[in-house]
Amino acid sequence: MKTTMTAALGVFLLGVAPAAVPPAGTAPRRYTVLLAGNRAGVETVEEKAKGERQIHFEFNDRGRGPGIDERISLDSRGWPSAIELRGHDYYKGAVEERLSRQDGRSIWQSDVENGEAPEGSGFYLAFNGAPEEASLLAAALLRAPDRTLPLLPAGRASIEPAGEVTVRRDGVERRVSQYAVTGLDFSPTRVWLDADGTYFASVSPWTTVVREGWEDAVASLSAAQDAAGARRGTELVSRLAHRFPSIAFTHVALFDSTRAALVPATTVVVAEGRIRAVGPDGKVPIPSDAERIDAAGKTLLPGLWDMHVHLSSGDGPLQIANGITTVRDMGNDPDALLAWKKQFDEGTAVGPRVELAGLVDGSGPYSGPIKRKVDDEVSARAAVDDYARRGYAQIKIYSSIKPELMPFIARLAHERGLRVSGHVPAFMTAEQFVRGGADEIQHANFLFLNFLFDTVKDTRTPARFTAVAEHAAEIDPSQERVKAFLSILAGHRTVIDPTLIAFETMFVGKKGEISPAYAAIADRMPAQIRRGFLSGSLPIPAGKEGLYRDSYRSMLRMVKAAFDRGIPVVAGTDDLAGFTLARELELYVEAGIPAPEVLRIATLGAARVMKKDGERGSIEPGKMADLLLVDGDPAKAIGAVRRAEVVVKDGVLYRPAEIDAAIGVKPAS
Repeated sequence: MKTTMTAALGVFLLGVAPAAVPPAGTAPRRYTVLLAGNRAGVETVEEKAKGERQIHFEFNDRGRGPGIDERISLDSRGWPSAIELRGHDYYKGAVEERLSRQDGRSIWQSDVENGEAPEGSGFYLAFNGAPEEASLLAAALLRAPDRTLPLLPAGRASIEPAGEVTVRRDGVERRVSQYAVTGLDFSPTRVWLDADGTYFASVSPWTTVVREGWEDAVASLSAAQDAAGARRGTELVSRLAHRFPSIAFTHVALFDSTRAALVPATTVVVAEGRIRAVGPDGKVPIPSDAERIDAAGKTLLPGLWDMHVHLSSGDGPLQIANGITTVRDMGNDPDALLAWKKQFDEGTAVGPRVELAGLVDGSGPYSGPIKRKVDDEVSARAAVDDYARRGYAQIKIYSSIKPELMPFIARLAHERGLRVSGHVPAFMTAEQFVRGGADEIQHANFLFLNFLFDTVKDTRTPARFTAVAEHAAEIDPSQERVKAFLSILAGHRTVIDPTLIAFETMFVGKKGEISPAYAAIADRMPAQIRRGFLSGSLPIPAGKEGLYRDSYRSMLRMVKAAFDRGIPVVAGTDDLAGFTLARELELYVEAGIPAPEVLRIATLGAARVMKKDGERGSIEPGKMADLLLVDGDPAKAIGAVRRAEVVVKDGVLYRPAEIDAAIGVKPAS
């Protein structure tokens, strides 16, 4: 679901577990790829000769997804000495990669990077490698004396045991072991090995790879991982969450989100999870037991909101480290999501408040990665009732919902007090979606597809991106047809959630280069995360780089025109957790929205959309103590939101520098 799926996929593949070396000529090992519990692909591994493996890996995610064939040769240590890889990446762009050894050097070449290093200086991981390749890393880590190895092109990985589980199938038992691999992501990558050391599974609510025939074991493995993750979450809370009887910020410039203006020389007192007092310096009594923070030269903001996330395990600290105290999850596994929310609310894990949007989609080849499909009024009612019962605030309609069913879903949701938003379903225009009862539209591309309906009716496919890249430059807010459409949105008070950063990556990013979306953070990231930023995104046809860039600029103009018409805009990323919201806000300023208004969008504006402005979104006595202290003045230079120094969520104080150190992020310069 995240638009950085290519980069995320690379991280996922780098986290799969080790396999023992089977005798040459044995039957290929087969693995099932599951997306949100649905069968979506396969990996096969064949031992061709001693130390040589032939691998095929593919999956289908709504018409997207990688497909690669890879041949690997191993040296005496089990390290790759040669790799030949061909196929396509998540967005169907051609990929080709090689590793070889020459004259005592390891040399690698791909469509995104080239390099070399002395032979033996590190374990090389292919950029688009299959899960089996990563299993070789885990095997090497388990053999290493200290269970740690340097990586090529950069980084370092280690592995630790994390418990065992007995799984059963047809009366057969297998004892499988959980391991935590660190150094590949912000949090440990959890992998499962069979008793003989071969790779058994890698499990998450989003993407799972499991030995074929053992799919029913996934629930047991997931429960064990959740327990291990909860233990880690508790440990992080003990280190990172600072609780004081009260907190007093003095000499601070307060951002008044109601007026979108700064109030200088202000004191703010927090106690028992609430804002207790706000006033001029010297006029507000400060409790004697307060943790005093002299914030001269700094700005105090309400906690930020990211209105478009799909939470994953480990995302919580990333959000808090960047001053995001509330997120809106726009579609997830309900059981996993509610478990994370409970941990964040109870303070047993570091993470934001979570607003819930429940995803509904119909059956078909491009169906979203959810377990239960909505194809008729009966299943629609069951889904809406279930989400309402679980405390969701919103229904998100996805692309395979039948157009004739959409107004019925909207009516059901509104009857239960739920908002309605989503992708505009295939064979439906955005205008029809709004008239059918939608309160909000996700992603700016659907605004443009409203004018491309004669060209692209089936928006379930990647055409919903490529057609906009090809034609958005032709669509301008000054055109009468666009003015008429914006009038409809304004009349219905339809909210737009543009996720501009997603399209900056897709339309402007180039393979082998750091996208502008990540330029400000790339050098702070763990090595393998940074490496993923080189993936680019959509395959841009030769000679059309300028057209794609112009189409992206047209998206910025559309968002500014919507804002000028009074159409509510919310700031969401659908991207790397925490670290990308600042870029989304910068893009709104680049589009021409004044920085103070952008700050209001990301605070009080979001709270108003979700009807939570009575308790959040502004710094006023009695409201929840969700605050962000930044160095500088983001009302003048929006990029100052990147310089978070203190974050308060529910009255608990966090220091972003401490969180960054705990998750492997380098200090901000």
